[in-house]
Amino acid sequence: VHDGAAVLPRALAALAASDLPREEWELVVVDDASSDGSVLIAAEHADVVVRLPGNARGPAYARNRGSEVARAELLVFVDADVCVHPETLGRFARLFAEQPSLSAAFGSYDARPDARGVVSQFRNLLHHYVHQQAGGSAETFWSGCGAIRRAAFRDVEMFDEWHYRRPQVEDIEMGRRLRGRGHAIELHPEIQCTHLKRWTLGGMLATDFTGRGVPWMRMLLQEGAVSEFQALNLRPAERLSAGLALLAVLALVIDGAPISGQGLAASATALAGVVALNRGFYGFLLRTRGPAFLLAAVPLHLVYYLTATVAAAGGYLTHSLFGAPAASPEVEAQEALGIRSWPPCPRRPSAGMWTMAPGGRAGAPPAR
Repeated sequence: VHDGAAVLPRALAALAASDLPREEWELVVVDDASSDGSVLIAAEHADVVVRLPGNARGPAYARNRGSEVARAELLVFVDADVCVHPETLGRFARLFAEQPSLSAAFGSYDARPDARGVVSQFRNLLHHYVHQQAGGSAETFWSGCGAIRRAAFRDVEMFDEWHYRRPQVEDIEMGRRLRGRGHAIELHPEIQCTHLKRWTLGGMLATDFTGRGVPWMRMLLQEGAVSEFQALNLRPAERLSAGLALLAVLALVIDGAPISGQGLAASATALAGVVALNRGFYGFLLRTRGPAFLLAAVPLHLVYYLTATVAAAGGYLTHSLFGAPAASPEVEAQEALGIRSWPPCPRRPSAGMWTMAPGGRAGAPPAR
């Protein structure tokens, strides 16, 4: 948690209401240099509170520190703005007991997001729908509500705290390393939680560009797996939808002012393709929220696709110019000098963990 006093009490209360007996699990809360009352709220509920002083180091670093003090062999990560359902922890526990070969699993947001407003409802329902349609074997991991065996977590050197200093794609990247080393990951849509986050249009754009799209593309380019990665919202239909949304805009821009009938027709045809490809999602919104909400959500969905397309280009350009993300000069200096302290200096993942063979297969890094 970082400055999460507004949502943390509800998240902790939801955990306390779990039907898994309290003596069968421990609660570790990592306070990532909060300036509000988060650490005091955590102290009322947690078995252990890890307080990180100074500047916030990001969720990858914070989760790693929490895992180091946790005693159990099964680690469950829950975001501070997430309320698990009463049965969530129990379902994770039973799942791993029944499947000894399973290394990691994650669930889904439910269809009852807490925040009102079209943007908040749309964004959370989009996440819910994508996860509900993709149950089974997964190519990646989600730390909003996900579980992993400690042995597997240590095998892949935990979250990459060197390259990801703020909330980005650190859980996705860790999941890729898990798959690359042969660990089984599954998405179980029936394991659910409620998201408390209130989204704004500006926040959605910023997250999709700097928090997701750009670092995701850089990660795939680093792996050499752009064309073959088809997990969740990078499946072919999603890529085609993003391309058609861009074509719809380009058709109008290229046509110029005044827009001709030909330009409108080309744009409308591209938009019709987006609607056809996403008819399942739009039908879900229509059934759950009604026609007025659907009409407001479709433009947001187009903006989502356009942002993803621009972010992919931005990630490609950034990777071409700068390569993999780098730690701050201070962190690099501490590592070079071998300074030992607590909290520890962020650890650099080994080279073989950061660059994987195409398709996420285990083996020596490819020559590039």
